[in-house]
Parts: sequence; C-alpha cells; structure tokens
Amino acid sequence: MERTLKEDGKFRFIEIGEGTPIVILHGLMGGLSNFDGVTNFFPKEGYKVVLPELPLYTNSILKTNVKAFAKFVKDFIDKRGYNKVILLGNSLGGHIALYFAKMYPEYLQAMILTGSSGLYESAMGDSYPKRGDYEYIKKKAQDVFYNPDIATKELIDEVFATVNDRMKVIKTITIAKSAIRHNMSKDLPKIKVPTCLIWGRNDKVTPPEVAVEFDELLPDSDLYWIDECGHAAMMEHPDQFNELLNAWFIKRNIK
Repeated sequence: MERTLKEDGKFRFIEIGEGTPIVILHGLMGGLSNFDGVTNFFPKEGYKVVLPELPLYTNSILKTNVKAFAKFVKDFIDKRGYNKVILLGNSLGGHIALYFAKMYPEYLQAMILTGSSGLYESAMGDSYPKRGDYEYIKKKAQDVFYNPDIATKELIDEVFATVNDRMKVIKTITIAKSAIRHNMSKDLPKIKVPTCLIWGRNDKVTPPEVAVEFDELLPDSDLYWIDECGHAAMMEHPDQFNELLNAWFIKRNIK
C-alpha cells in the first residue's frame, strides 16, 4: 500500500482508510514504517490509520518533553477534525499517549500500549550510546528485538546517524530526562480509558513486570502477551499483534 506523506500546516502524516481514527505514536528511535503491519491491516477492518511525525528533534529544547508532545498530538487531532480517536503508542509513543489520556481524556475512545515507557525508563540503557562505535549501536539495536535479524542494516544505520548528530543527542537526552520526570505511576489509577496492553515476553527495554504493573494500575485494561518477542511487538510479530488487537476491538465493541 502506498505511503504518501501528507502535510497540513505544520503537521506531516500518513493517513489511510476511513472510519474511527487509530492515531499511532512512534517511539524515540522509531520510524513510521515500524507500523507497516498495522497500517496494512486495519483500514480493511473499517478504521482510519493515521501516523503523524512527532517533533522529537524539531521542537525547541523547551518543548522537547512528554507534555509538549501530548499537546502536539491534541493540536494535530484538532487540526484534522477527528472525533474520538484510538491512540496506539510504542515505547516513548506509549508514554505520550498516557500523558495525553491524563490531559485530554474526552478525546479518547481507547488506547493501545506496547512496550510503553511511563513507569520504567531504561530505553537509554545504562550509558548513552558511544558515538562513532558502530558495533555498540548494532548490539543495542539488536537488543530491542528477540530476533536480532529484525534490526536490519538500514535500521542500525538510522540509529547510528541519530547518535552521531550532536543536536539529536542533546534532544534525546532531554526527552529521556523528561520521561523520568513524567513518571505516570500516580496518574494511572485515574486514567479510565479502555486500554489494551500488548507486550513481548522477552522485552528487555520495558520488561514484562512493567506490563503487569501497568495492568494492575490502570482501572480498565487487558494484558496480552506475545512469546519470543522483544520491545516492538507490532514489528516483530505483526500478524499476531493485529489479531490480538482486532479481537480486543470486537470484545470491547470499539469501532
């Protein structure tokens, strides 16, 4: 399916299909292509799939934080005139979705989190990527997945370019600090939005116990596991991810 990047004012995004919008929020090192499985599947099920480019590296430093990104998503939804959206977030994208749910619950019909940050931040690892060390970056990228082959050379090159761009490094560290500052543990019990948690059993970035804690703290959540799967379930097992999510939509009558 063709992926045409549309522009509307300051927003750049992909939009496919008709129906209730599933607005997808990508992670820190995640591109829009990470969600190809979702983008191919759900328009056929009667949903509009929307992937906005988040301004992770284009906002000013003062607006490089979880709260500002959630406001950006609200502005995007307002600009497009969507009504009652479903938010799907991976990693940092999940954290932005959670903050959005805290600030603007009236916009949401449902939320899907996979490998979400917001409770436990180790996405950066113990040390920030060594610039110029390609093998280190390769290992870090492979660690995101259960099957290291998912980390293609193209993906590793992209991460390598990011960590060797001084301004992007500064923004990445700023975002990481913001994620730690905006820990959601006290907010989760107040977030009443129906939430589907889909987690890789072998996620090293946001380990399985994080998913269990999300499930315990969120008042209206269902947790599903994917075996032999790391931090990006929608990339590593797209068919199983789509089946689980579609079954949840049917169970919860979310259309």
